[in-house]
Amino acid sequence: MAIDRVTEATGTDFSSGLPDELLREEEEGKLPPGTGPYKLAWRRLARNKGALAFGGVFLLIAAICLLAPLYANNIAHTGPNDTHITEQIIIDGKPTYVVNTIGLPIGPTWHGKFFLGADPEGRDEAVRLLYGGRNSLEIGLVAMLLTILFGVIAGMIAGYTRGFVDGVLTRMLDVIWAYPVYILGVALGVSLAVGGIGPLHGNSLMIPAVVIGFVYIPYVAKPIRGQVLGMRQREFIDAARVQGLSDLRIMTREILPNLASTIIVFVPLILANAILLEAGLSFLGAGVQPPNPSWGTMISEGVRNIPASIHLVIVPGLMLVITVLSINVFGDGVRDALDPRAKVRVSH
Repeated sequence: MAIDRVTEATGTDFSSGLPDELLREEEEGKLPPGTGPYKLAWRRLARNKGALAFGGVFLLIAAICLLAPLYANNIAHTGPNDTHITEQIIIDGKPTYVVNTIGLPIGPTWHGKFFLGADPEGRDEAVRLLYGGRNSLEIGLVAMLLTILFGVIAGMIAGYTRGFVDGVLTRMLDVIWAYPVYILGVALGVSLAVGGIGPLHGNSLMIPAVVIGFVYIPYVAKPIRGQVLGMRQREFIDAARVQGLSDLRIMTREILPNLASTIIVFVPLILANAILLEAGLSFLGAGVQPPNPSWGTMISEGVRNIPASIHLVIVPGLMLVITVLSINVFGDGVRDALDPRAKVRVSH
């Protein structure tokens, strides 16, 4: 190939860095000329069966959690906060109290009502698990959207304007970055739950979502700022300035599209961390507040009943691990697929 001859002559490798499979397809004519980067990324992702499998696992978990009302109304016939302490159910042909006289709940029955057992309040563990998953995923999604939105805006403004504005925004991001996320999350969560700001008060699910979305802003804004600092020196930005485009139009029409792959990579990363942080804050009492269920609060409540009712910890903990693991593995696959690996390597 011509590139190989140039490499031999100059000692500089100008290869595209594409995977061998795609290069073979290009040589065989299977890869259409001018194939876009996102189509190439999809081809790479389609070859990563592990990432796709874990992505499917996450979608399955999300779909099951979204169907929580159907399960609660048509199978379990109880709500997430309905208590059945004094009730009896038939297990192996014998009437059994949901919560016995010493306060221990029943374990999994593996059918219908109380499929995964009950908690010490006599609430159906399976129903609370699904509703808790809905709350955890909802909080994680809202927090991720807030982080991406404000992180991208702050990073673009700081990187493009530089000077005084960049200095102020960067120092503000440094202040947020300086605090460990759990300490800052607990402080903000407790403050909003007690004092409140507008609709953010009491046991609102938006409190942990806003808190988590806020504490992760620097983790997105700083990398975006770094990319924009390098991008604003490129020729296509100079050409846009010469054409008379305003700074706002340059940022939205020229810079933002070139940040798309980075933003896409951040989405699963921030989502997984947001779900995990929500569980941690709820476990510490600064996230989702009772009686609202979440995987974190369920683990916190279950710890008090170890070892007699260890399933109260294992079930929500396992769901949390599988969900975060599936998002992370899929996110790694997306990152690898979007990385074009097109770089100039100098041979010495």
